[in-house]
Amino acid sequence: VQLQASGGGLVQPGGSLRLSCVAPGRGLGPHAVGWFRQAPGKAREYISCDSAADGTTFVADSVKGRFTVSRDNAGNTVYLQMDNLKPEDTAVYYCAAALAQYNSRCRDGWDWWGEGTQVTVSS
Repeated sequence: VQLQASGGGLVQPGGSLRLSCVAPGRGLGPHAVGWFRQAPGKAREYISCDSAADGTTFVADSVKGRFTVSRDNAGNTVYLQMDNLKPEDTAVYYCAAALAQYNSRCRDGWDWWGEGTQVTVSS
């Protein structure tokens, strides 16, 4: 399964972006989804994960209060709303999905990954 993340771009500090993650031809409704990012020269960083079973979401402390995760009504598109963006948020953002509805590990254990979308925060 190939995931598609989109919605990245160039934004000024303090601005907002909303990233989307879809699985064309399949739908993400029954699958847990996670978000990650990787800045140049740095390791991949866990951002969030959710449960397709009950809608519970988890967000890393590094972005808590600024980033939120949600789904559309059908659950097939997963969004990462990013507010009050900072230059240190600049990275390629990836979404990942699990075969299961819930991935208790969040930081790993994902079955599918998509190509990332670039987010650049700069004035």
